[in-house]
Amino acid sequence: MERKIIVTKDGSQTLEFADKRGTYHSRHGALEESRHVFLEAGFQYALERFGGAPLSVFELGFGTGLNALLTALEAAARQLPVQYVTVEAFPIPPEEALALNYGALLGARELFLQLHAAPWAMETKLSDYFTIRKEESTVEELQLTGLYHLVYYDAFAPSSQPELWTSTRFRQMYELLLPGGALVTYCSKTVVRRAMMEAGFTVTKPPGPWGKREMVRAIRQP
Repeated sequence: MERKIIVTKDGSQTLEFADKRGTYHSRHGALEESRHVFLEAGFQYALERFGGAPLSVFELGFGTGLNALLTALEAAARQLPVQYVTVEAFPIPPEEALALNYGALLGARELFLQLHAAPWAMETKLSDYFTIRKEESTVEELQLTGLYHLVYYDAFAPSSQPELWTSTRFRQMYELLLPGGALVTYCSKTVVRRAMMEAGFTVTKPPGPWGKREMVRAIRQP
């Protein structure tokens, strides 16, 4: 899959498919989108909901590693242990991902390198506060275990990957979450929210990042 690097409106970069299938992050701002959707609406919610306890995070779509990088930095800043599990069916070659400017923008070149150098299917402790396990698999094939406080749902849009936006898939995510846990995603299409509700979630629509009116936080109620 041929990709090229483009600069988004906040100065951070992302990857765009050569066949115009889409981008890995918002053109309005890759860094801003990830911070807003996954850190502010997701990680911060989980901190407040679970009283600052160590957190477990599941991410669908490791992609460029930006969400993992931001979470590792936040865990270190708060001195809060985080267990991070992420699944990616089509990993980006590390040299391609490391050509992106996230490490430079965030002053975290070495950590960004470590995230991409971490072996697949193995738990890797990157600091006292961040442990990651990357799985090269589709979520349908992966035998998921454990319960999580938070799910980062960062699949490509329903137009590109409709199979990942069904009530069946969201029920799988629902079962992964602890009561009170949440799934956050950038996509707020009506059909997606309906599928989440069919899976058992209580769906809320916080304001979206720059360029989007709203996003979704879906909660597994206690």
